[in-house]
Amino acid sequence: MQSIFIQYVYLILIILALVMIANKLKLAYPIVLVLGGLALSFTNVFNHVTIDPELIFFIFLPPLLYEAAWQTSWKEFWRWKRVIMSFAFPIVILTSCVVAFASNAIIPGFTLALGFLLGGIVSPPDAISATTIMRQVKVPKVLVSVIEGESLLNDASSLIVFRFALAAVLTGQFYFLQALESFFLVIVAGTLIGLAMGMMFYWIHRWLPTTPSIEIVLSFLAPYCMYYFAERFHFSGVLAVVAGGLLLSSKRQRMLTYQGRVQGSNVWSTIGFVLNGIVFLLIGLQLPTITRRVEEVSLTQAVGYGLAISLVLLVVRLLSTLGAAVFTKFMAHFITVADRNPGWKIPVIFGWAGMRGVVSLAAALSIPVLIHDGQPFPYRNLILFITFIVILVTLVFQGLTLPWLIRKINPTDKFSSISEDEQEIIIQKKIAQSSLQFLEEKYSEESSRNEHLYNLHARLKIDFTFLSQDIETIKNANGNSQINFQRIYLEMLEQQRGILNKINSKSEFNEELIRKYLALIDIEEFKMREKQLQEASNNK
Repeated sequence: MQSIFIQYVYLILIILALVMIANKLKLAYPIVLVLGGLALSFTNVFNHVTIDPELIFFIFLPPLLYEAAWQTSWKEFWRWKRVIMSFAFPIVILTSCVVAFASNAIIPGFTLALGFLLGGIVSPPDAISATTIMRQVKVPKVLVSVIEGESLLNDASSLIVFRFALAAVLTGQFYFLQALESFFLVIVAGTLIGLAMGMMFYWIHRWLPTTPSIEIVLSFLAPYCMYYFAERFHFSGVLAVVAGGLLLSSKRQRMLTYQGRVQGSNVWSTIGFVLNGIVFLLIGLQLPTITRRVEEVSLTQAVGYGLAISLVLLVVRLLSTLGAAVFTKFMAHFITVADRNPGWKIPVIFGWAGMRGVVSLAAALSIPVLIHDGQPFPYRNLILFITFIVILVTLVFQGLTLPWLIRKINPTDKFSSISEDEQEIIIQKKIAQSSLQFLEEKYSEESSRNEHLYNLHARLKIDFTFLSQDIETIKNANGNSQINFQRIYLEMLEQQRGILNKINSKSEFNEELIRKYLALIDIEEFKMREKQLQEASNNK
């Protein structure tokens, strides 16, 4: 047990080093982690570290889905619900069907049932890689919103297809109407269980005397409870976590204290980073084990099949995104759609962003070794190898070329009538105006007697006067002086840290109090650094 723990400590250290290399090279870290795992697999040091499907599905998947749901904007999710739903369900099923018939045609002895099994495994794209890349390149917000929304649901639909196809292979029978009925039951029941569990956790947060630490622990328990209870009754645990996560995310302001929101966000981002790092590195580490198990065909043929299925997936997704754009333009004559003329640029990028990830590999690994009569599961090792090739090709090839494609196409964000800079100025103006109105209406007399309130009122008045100017004037003023202001402000914060450290060296001052002010300075620096990153991203 101790040696296994130490091995994972080493893996985490390797992950940190590889992510730092990825940041230095300005590459998406999932790509570098997979390649790093491949390189490590040849050293034979971590050969015994394998992907356990139960570990992935129950330990890793619920918190990763929950974090993704928590970060997703419900407003954007609802705005693009038709596109998200179409790619999460019909397009995944269509992809599974095409892969089923393609694999049946090109792989000798490969039945349609096995083809649907493979289709269910490789059909869901992984959003982590795509969104990581898109944060490094300026893209319209709609693209990120749709990809994130799709990723919340497509795992559920693909795993349902996988479940029915697996049952067909094991029993040798498939009843379409029964499968269709079960499909909708699994979706609806899983969603309802997630919503019910979400409401239960909302009531716990809302009405019991929790603390920030308790709130964070409850947030970790929630996805596991949602997933377990849904899967316990053979419904979709993935949809349960997504539905419950979206519900709780929409109620975060009412159910969490401000400490819980700030601390929880930091904890969740760190845990999500570590979990994603581990699973992407483990993908690369599986190469020797998977390669040794291929027995049905030669290694060269297996690679050829994997490349062929990868090409099928790429073509189907591109045709689906372009077809969806044409269909949306047609339906705009009859119903209200979010975008009457999608064009071709965003659909092409969306189609190219269909990288596969760990859910596909975990699903392939969960195929039983033996069927009911004790015979080996047909083509199990070949399916596993093809899945690995698909993940490797889509993640590395499409992942490395996606930034180039985005820059080449250079899509415009036609849905943002107000730029982010202008939105920020308007928000600041509204806050200053509302704050001034609040002080003048409720505390005008006290402001004249209270020096602190008087200074606060004066500061808000200055802010409001500045923000009431023409937006272009403010933007130009900010552009001319913002860089120097940020540099000087960061230097001042560093000087404040130095003063606090000197004070801390004196025995009469409480170190906890000093740490509180150091933390406040850290928050100020964090806000300033984030603003710098946002401005740099907007200027790309």
